[in-house]
Amino acid sequence: MKKLIIKGSKELSGEIHIGGAKNSVVALIPASCLTKGKCVIHNVPDISDVAMLIQMMEYLGSKITYENEVLTIDNQNLKEKPIPTEFSSCLRASYYFMGSLGGHFKHAEISYPGGCTIGARPIDIHLDSFKKLGFKVVEKDGTYTMNAMKLKGRDIFFDFPSVGATINVMIAAVLAEGTTKIINAAREPEIQNVADFLINMGAKIEGAGTAEIVITGVKELHGAEVDVIPDRIEAGTYIIIGSLLGKNLKISGINKDNLISLTSKLEDAGVKLKYNKDSILVSKARNLKAVNVKTTFYPGFPTDLGQPMSTFLTQCKGESLFEETIYENRLRHIPYLNTMGARIQSWEKKAVIIGSTPLRGRKVKATDLRASASLLVAGMIATGTTEVDNVEHILRGYENLVDKLNNVGADIKLIDD
Repeated sequence: MKKLIIKGSKELSGEIHIGGAKNSVVALIPASCLTKGKCVIHNVPDISDVAMLIQMMEYLGSKITYENEVLTIDNQNLKEKPIPTEFSSCLRASYYFMGSLGGHFKHAEISYPGGCTIGARPIDIHLDSFKKLGFKVVEKDGTYTMNAMKLKGRDIFFDFPSVGATINVMIAAVLAEGTTKIINAAREPEIQNVADFLINMGAKIEGAGTAEIVITGVKELHGAEVDVIPDRIEAGTYIIIGSLLGKNLKISGINKDNLISLTSKLEDAGVKLKYNKDSILVSKARNLKAVNVKTTFYPGFPTDLGQPMSTFLTQCKGESLFEETIYENRLRHIPYLNTMGARIQSWEKKAVIIGSTPLRGRKVKATDLRASASLLVAGMIATGTTEVDNVEHILRGYENLVDKLNNVGADIKLIDD
């Protein structure tokens, strides 16, 4: 088990460059299974989820090279094989192989996907959509087997705009006969990134990034290249840290348009941000005031930044209301913040945060990826030393986190316990 040792209250200055988006690349890699051609993905972050996906692709017969953030996938020898629990349980995004292997081979077999335990994350919307496209889906002992003679496009309506289901259906539908229309689709930037890759491969997709996506099926796809978009969650986390500890801290390699829901809240609280073309300059803000934060689907405030933002709110004077609307287990970090000196009352998916309160270093435990980020922020602004256990989670989503922060003045060690 790994832990972070954080010596807090260190001023940060310099530059942090943002890597490729985790939530894009974990879909882009499985999507390459739609072709036996060669695919090249640029700006690929060096995170543990990518390492696991590379292992999965090699297991399927792909030849992989990964160097200098460039991932080359040669699928000439790609085979359809069952994806066992040892792979699927490691990351939620393993379910994208349902769409890609199913779309390519009309057959897929995969154990139930894993990932962070942040609440109920059923895949019913994925399975129901696959059935509408023509798959027969059978579940036995936690393994799903999908078979189809052919796939045929049709209108698919989502009860809520699921990011994973939008991407998965889009991947599966590009090789289906006829036209598929996804109604009430998710609109996250990562969906547009995946659509661009599929279009580069020869797919016909319109409307990605809107609530209605139209996919006109083609007979086959070819190899292609794509750039992974900047990770808006990584960028947001470092902007939050900079607003509490920065001295002209530059966060570069970003798309500021994808960060408006965060930056507007920070500015409402009193943070001064200086914008350039692809960077933001941020310094420690004085006299922060309370703001209310409610997570929701894009373009609203992202659930993946909710936990780090809740730590920020402990430093705002007054009473802030934090509400998580997507996952029910996003508040498991709150007791640990309280042991560090925060004043937070939480119930169900809501919390009232009374600030501002000084935080003190303590031994705490990360319960999921974004909770890890929340406790990282807390440890960095606390007095004394904070130990965060179980930080394997954070390595799934933040590339070279320790080096990036230490290079701008932090004092953090990653050790094996």
